[in-house]
Amino acid sequence: MAGRAPIPESGEIADLAQAAASCQACDLWQDATQTVFGEGPAGAQLMLVGEQPGDKEDLAGQPFVGPAGQLLDEGLAAAGIDRQSVYVTNAVKHFKWRKQGKRRLHEKPNAREVSACRPWLEAEIRAVRPRAVVCLGATAAQALIGRDFKVTRERGKLLERPGLPPLVATVHPSSILRAPDAASRHSAMEAFIKDLSNLRPLLARR
Repeated sequence: MAGRAPIPESGEIADLAQAAASCQACDLWQDATQTVFGEGPAGAQLMLVGEQPGDKEDLAGQPFVGPAGQLLDEGLAAAGIDRQSVYVTNAVKHFKWRKQGKRRLHEKPNAREVSACRPWLEAEIRAVRPRAVVCLGATAAQALIGRDFKVTRERGKLLERPGLPPLVATVHPSSILRAPDAASRHSAMEAFIKDLSNLRPLLARR
């Protein structure tokens, strides 16, 4: 029977990651290689939250190391934000997938799975205490802002929610990879970089 690994009282990132490794709050752990917890410096000004680890992240045990992660790195660099200075994580810590031949294809986590992982995400936010949280894609945005949130409608807007840092939503880098042609990808990437660049004044505040 699924059960949640307790959130450590210390609240330190290393302790949270160790405890999350044995989390069984939903059934996703059964088919995942491992828990993929967030990474980055404690005290990072910016936290980026994606949906869930992908195939490469599941195998490596690190967030955003696959193709979408490479695109994220490019976007951050173009926006003048050092990837090593931000904390990156996901709303769901286990890879949800279905088999197709020899491939493991991404499947969208459901509301129950997102809810089961939310205590870990909230603990990460408390530990890091970022000045802003960027939700990459609808799943991350809905996990923190609300299930009715639509990125297409509220993209780039600075939002406030009780008990949370300022929140901004943009697309997930994987959506740029899925663009139908080079021109569409270029346009989507430019818009993504603009969203990230707009965060710089917020991060510069003292």
